[in-house]
Amino acid sequence: MKRIIVLALISISAFTKGFAQELYVFTEPASNMPTKSIGVRITNEGMFNNPDFVSRTIPEVMFGFNKNLMMHAQAFLSDMDGKYRLEGGSLYAKYRFLSLDEAQSHFRAAAFGRISTSKRPTYTRDINLEGDNSGVQGGVIFTQLLHKLALSSTLGYAHAFENIDRQQVGMPQPRNMFSYSLSSGYLVLPVVYKDYNQPNFNVYMELLGKTDPSSGQSYLDIAPAIQMIINSTTRIDLGYRFQAAGNMDGRYTKNMYLLRTEFNFFNALK
Repeated sequence: MKRIIVLALISISAFTKGFAQELYVFTEPASNMPTKSIGVRITNEGMFNNPDFVSRTIPEVMFGFNKNLMMHAQAFLSDMDGKYRLEGGSLYAKYRFLSLDEAQSHFRAAAFGRISTSKRPTYTRDINLEGDNSGVQGGVIFTQLLHKLALSSTLGYAHAFENIDRQQVGMPQPRNMFSYSLSSGYLVLPVVYKDYNQPNFNVYMELLGKTDPSSGQSYLDIAPAIQMIINSTTRIDLGYRFQAAGNMDGRYTKNMYLLRTEFNFFNALK
């Protein structure tokens, strides 16, 4: 029992002190959640591009199997096509294959994959596997921690499945998409770390981009965000993304807020 308690405290301390500023709001870091932990999230996204405001809710469960492997299971619900309904779901896995650790800094590299399904008709050229499209995605993530600053970049490639029964005449039918991001996170509080019960306050700035290789259309979004971590187990995110440049029309995520609450349970997997 004492050994389990010690391991739990070590995991909680690492989660708070070492990785707080790596818990990006719009992207995933190369670092993983603590071993044998379970996380539960609820995310709400609101979009302002349509004549009427629309929103999406994403319940999510995360599993940290070991220090290198974790998995997410998501469901997507929205009112984008009329009444609020279940759109589909997604499975996401990430494997960390490189770790270089030094005092107050580290470098991580990971590979990720996602498979998603959605009942939505395709209306835009953008491939979004978190609710709008069915498809698969793979890529790599590189994250560098430098004391209180964390920098991360992601490169991904997505392929949308062909949905003949839901394709509409005259609407774009995207097939493939390159995605890329550059994220930064800074630990503002605590100024001096004393124990794992201290609240953490982080600020983020993320650049999120995609390119359709078939048409050459692309976009780049800017996404500032803030985050609070309470008792090392509860996380609250608030962010907003808006387009800074691009020529890809009809996007749902062009002007979107994100509000998320997350709860973590350490040593929940035996």
